[in-house]
Amino acid sequence: MSSIDAINRLLIALALTPVLYPNEKCKGNRRESVSCRHTANSIPIPSSESLSGWQAFLFRKNIHKGKLMDLTFTAIVPLLLGSVGLFTLFRLLQRMRMRAYLQDAIVVITGATSGLGKECAKAFHAAGSRLVLCGRNGERLQDLVQELSAKANHAKNIHKPFTVIFDLSDTKMVVSAAEEILKCVGHVDILINNAGISYRGTILDTGMDVDKKVMETNYFGPIAFTKALLPSMIKRQQGHIVVISSVQGKISIPFRSAFMDKNTSEGRTAAEVAQVVLNAVGQKKKEVLVAGLLPSLAVYLRTLSPRLFFTFMASRARKERKAKDS
Repeated sequence: MSSIDAINRLLIALALTPVLYPNEKCKGNRRESVSCRHTANSIPIPSSESLSGWQAFLFRKNIHKGKLMDLTFTAIVPLLLGSVGLFTLFRLLQRMRMRAYLQDAIVVITGATSGLGKECAKAFHAAGSRLVLCGRNGERLQDLVQELSAKANHAKNIHKPFTVIFDLSDTKMVVSAAEEILKCVGHVDILINNAGISYRGTILDTGMDVDKKVMETNYFGPIAFTKALLPSMIKRQQGHIVVISSVQGKISIPFRSAFMDKNTSEGRTAAEVAQVVLNAVGQKKKEVLVAGLLPSLAVYLRTLSPRLFFTFMASRARKERKAKDS
C-alpha cells in the first residue's frame, strides 16, 4: 500500500469517526472510561512522530483546521447571535421611545393642504399626534380634517385636527396665526416648516418680484412663524423644530435661479418621504438627506471636489440650453 493510500484511509476514518472524549469510549449508547482513544474502525490515531515529511504536515494541518472550526462554533457564532440580539433589542427600544415621543404631541404642519405636507399630516395623525394644520385654502384643510377623521384609529388617536388659515408671505398674518395656535392648544411640541412655492427659470428671465415672493414665502415666512412660537418652547424648555427644504439648498442646478421644489426625491412618493420625516423626528435626527442616487452623489461631489462638480453642472447647463433653444 502506498503512503498516499494510507493517508487517505486515515483521513476517511477520521471523518467517519464520532468524537470521543479523553478517557472515554463508545459502547452502544454508553460511554465508558478507557485509557486510550480509538476510531470507529479500531484504527489507532497516530501521533505526529509516527508520520514523516508531508504526511505529518497534513496531519497537523487537519488538527489545526478542526481547532479553528471548534473556535468558530464556540466563540464567533455566539458572538454574532448576541450582536444580532442586542441590535434587535436596541431597535425595539428605539421604536417604543419614538411612539411615546409622538403620542399626544402637538404637531404644527405648514403647507398641509397638498403634497408632502398632507402626507405628513396623515403620518403624524396615525402616530397619535395632535395636529394643527396650516395652509392658505380653508376648504382643502377641512377636506383633510374629514379624511383624517374618517380613517381615525380611536384607540390610538382621539384628537380632531385643528386648522389655521394664513399666508406665509404676509408677516402680520403669520404672527397672528401663531398667537391663535398658542391660544387654542396652549403650546407646540413639534413645528414642521414644510410650506413653500416653486419656480423654474434662468437668472435673466427672473424678475426681482419673483425673487422677493419666493424669499418671503420660503424664507422670511417660516422664520417669522418659528420666532413667534419659539418663546413658548423656551419657556417650557421643550420643543422640536423641523425645516423641510429641497436638496438644491446643498447643490446648484441649472435653470433653478430662485428655487425649484421637486416635491419628493426621485423614485419616492410623498407618502414614503413623509414616513422618513416621521422616523427622523421620532428619533430626533439632526439632518436627513432624502434623495436619489445621483442627487446624493452630487452633494458629496460638491463637498469633496467643487471644481469637478461645477464642470459637470456647466456641461449640463449647456445641454439644457441647447435643447431649450432647438
